[in-house]
Amino acid sequence: MMNTATPAAAADMAAPRLDVRSLSTSFATEGGRIQSVSDVSFQILPGQTLALVGESGSGKSVTSLSLMGLHAKTSQAQVQGQARFVQRDGRTVDLLSLDAKALRALRGNELAMVFQEPMTSLNPVLTVGEQIAESVRLHKGLGKAAALAHAQRMLELVEIPAAAQRVHEYPHQLSGGMRQRVMIALAMACDPSLLIADEPTTALDVTIQAQILALMGRLQKETGMSILFVTHNLGVVAQYADAIAVMYAGRIVETASVHALFAAPQHPYTQGLLGCLPGMARQRELAEAAELRAGGKPAFVGRRRLDAIPGQVSSPLSPPPGCAFAPRCSKRLNACEQAMPGLETWRSGNEAPHSERQVRCIRAGEAA
Repeated sequence: MMNTATPAAAADMAAPRLDVRSLSTSFATEGGRIQSVSDVSFQILPGQTLALVGESGSGKSVTSLSLMGLHAKTSQAQVQGQARFVQRDGRTVDLLSLDAKALRALRGNELAMVFQEPMTSLNPVLTVGEQIAESVRLHKGLGKAAALAHAQRMLELVEIPAAAQRVHEYPHQLSGGMRQRVMIALAMACDPSLLIADEPTTALDVTIQAQILALMGRLQKETGMSILFVTHNLGVVAQYADAIAVMYAGRIVETASVHALFAAPQHPYTQGLLGCLPGMARQRELAEAAELRAGGKPAFVGRRRLDAIPGQVSSPLSPPPGCAFAPRCSKRLNACEQAMPGLETWRSGNEAPHSERQVRCIRAGEAA
């Protein structure tokens, strides 16, 4: 099960594990079809963690469910584009063009997902061991006893105490943190190549959240899997991700390595998200205090209120004609309201080639 190659080495030597191109998803509503995701493109290398970041309603979960083929039939979802996925045997498949049978063979096997709320994802009438064993029996062909023994080993792998007892318990008998560990054990049971984690720590307290994230990081190092980490928490992103794709109103607005994005965000929305962080406000306070001590005249002295992005995300039923962020952007120009900017490659003169990023803004490159 364990891969001795380090994720970094694998990422350098291999092609992308997942290459998503022009992913678009729309749903049927009483008011007509709405476009929830438009022209989303990104890549995830072997062993890499890509964070998909944005506020609620930006299209993060729709993107992940589109890749997994898990939209409800009643939503009448229409998914277009390409999602080229490299399997363990080296063969490449397009996730968006697979039929239901082929996609079921991949889901839970090479492609797994940890959902946001385990209580609504785990079956309340089956023990946690039975639920893990079911996946192993389906994809690995193990017998009932062997599959249940494997389920116990998975619970031990995710550090659930008294795994021999817990394997026979039901989800309601476990704490929130344990249920999330069970979800990770279920996702990891068949040693997936790609794990999609859809805000897996949202409902957990800070201590349990740190434990879950550390656990996922350890499992990634041991197995070499890639992770698509869906979150709105930039603090988590800074610590655990390798690269970031920022989403707004169903589109990618900026992609970059974690270091490059935090050092110099280029899209006004990304700048706004970072400005909401308490740590960033504290950094500005310290910088202004240092400037004052040096004899300068900072624009503001003292404790700062956290910045906030004004307004709300526009409705997908009536999107603005130009840039979707323009109504909330303090840096907008008339041209911003005329047409949607493209996602253009951008790199400053002092950034290394691996720091190259893409930005959907006509003012990219101006001082952040």
